[in-house]
Amino acid sequence: MPGEFRDQVVIVTGGSRGIGLGIAKAFAREGARTVLVSSSAVNLSTATEAVRAVGGAAPLPIEADLRELAACQSVFTKVSEYVGRCDVLVNCAGATRAGSFLDLPDTAWIDGFALKFFGCVRLTRLFWPMLVAAQGHVINIDGGAARSPTAEFLIGGAVNAAMGNFSKGLSQLGKRDGVNVNVIHPGTTETERNLQLLAQRAAASGKTVAALQAETLAKSGIRRVGKPEDIAELALFLCSERARHIQGTAIAVDGGATVGYY
Repeated sequence: MPGEFRDQVVIVTGGSRGIGLGIAKAFAREGARTVLVSSSAVNLSTATEAVRAVGGAAPLPIEADLRELAACQSVFTKVSEYVGRCDVLVNCAGATRAGSFLDLPDTAWIDGFALKFFGCVRLTRLFWPMLVAAQGHVINIDGGAARSPTAEFLIGGAVNAAMGNFSKGLSQLGKRDGVNVNVIHPGTTETERNLQLLAQRAAASGKTVAALQAETLAKSGIRRVGKPEDIAELALFLCSERARHIQGTAIAVDGGATVGYY
């Protein structure tokens, strides 16, 4: 519904590009005041203009490296000072590495969990009282590797599985406190991040990026690669009053690529 999120505050981590930016723009079009969180000042500047261009309130950009607890606390402090509420928290930040298992060092594993998993946990904990006050929503952008792990994406699969388990458990608290918690599993999506992962997988497998792209489409049988807007539309619905009875679920937006039924 047009303007459904007017006067609501929507925080999107990883909101400066890709799926996060797509989600932020969608909420802004529906009247929300968006908060864009990213570790890149350059990307934030570009994203701020992109969100502003769709109309509505100007976004609040916050530069923060969510790998660090202090940075998560800084995000909370700035939101408290500048907007004073949180109706929707979208945890979309994450950059786990792909590659050959034997070539992935400890630091890559630690970094993967630090940003995507612990960033999600910390911000959710910090903003939970605001979310309870608003009877709001948490949307965690996870990934299909949580359900269908591969040898070339072991860090991502492990991190995504942990995030999905955390989300399901948190939804039980959400039932009590009036906060809806749900997960979206994007499939292959047209983003800079996807191209980066393809390059890492190509290096690990000895194949070209073009060959991997063709293999993905052929194996999955999907008609096209997803777009950030596909994920954004589901996020809007899950945070609407029409979806209030949807709690603790995980939905794939992948064109049917996931063969598992759960």
